[in-house]
Amino acid sequence: MLKIDHDREAADLVSGPGSQELLTAENVSLRLLLTQAKLSAEALLAQAGIDAKEREAADKLQKLILEELHHRIKNTLATVSAIATQSLRNASSTQHAQHAIEGRLLALGRAHDLLLQARWSSADLRMIVRGAIEAFDNPDVAKFSIEGPDVQIASGAVIAIAMTLNELCTNTTKFGALSVPAGQVSISWAVDERMRLQFVWEERDGPTIHAPTRQSFGTRLIETLGRQLKGDVKLTYAPVGFVYALDVPLASLTS
Repeated sequence: MLKIDHDREAADLVSGPGSQELLTAENVSLRLLLTQAKLSAEALLAQAGIDAKEREAADKLQKLILEELHHRIKNTLATVSAIATQSLRNASSTQHAQHAIEGRLLALGRAHDLLLQARWSSADLRMIVRGAIEAFDNPDVAKFSIEGPDVQIASGAVIAIAMTLNELCTNTTKFGALSVPAGQVSISWAVDERMRLQFVWEERDGPTIHAPTRQSFGTRLIETLGRQLKGDVKLTYAPVGFVYALDVPLASLTS
């Protein structure tokens, strides 16, 4: 009897006045809560998915950066080793070798500074030239003239051009135009219709020039660097002044 009475009470609640509206309201509230819970769950899952993708991308980027850093360090060490070996092999004295190595390592450092400023992506050719000649120029009476269009040089080519210019600057102060007070150096470049860069270093008003009897490391270095860029290097020892000319595909410098 007690159970029957409870069942009747429950039935009376369901069938009593306003009971239908109460159930409807409760159903709406329940559906709303379920919908909100579903949306919250979907949002959490989506956020977790995004975070996972971001972590995966970050891991891949870190791996790429470490591989690139390793590659650049190996290249730099190989360059330093070649500089030291060749400078010592061709030096007439220990002091001469020391000066040669120091000068070339400083040039390498300046090239890396340029790349650091450009975030290792590229550097403007004019900036490379100015950075290379700065230590050899006269602040009171300019020894260099520079002329050429804006050209962005990729990181792989910056080192080669900077090292080449350092060798040219070193040679001209020892044996060429800048070894005398009146000497001048003209540096110019242009891009022709074949999309090749014509880069010219021309000395004037210096001592009479004679072709060397043997090829020095500096000469081999600038010729090798030109070939690395898939370019053609021409050295002219004219009596009026030494001329270095580089004819190189623009694509080799910008990609």
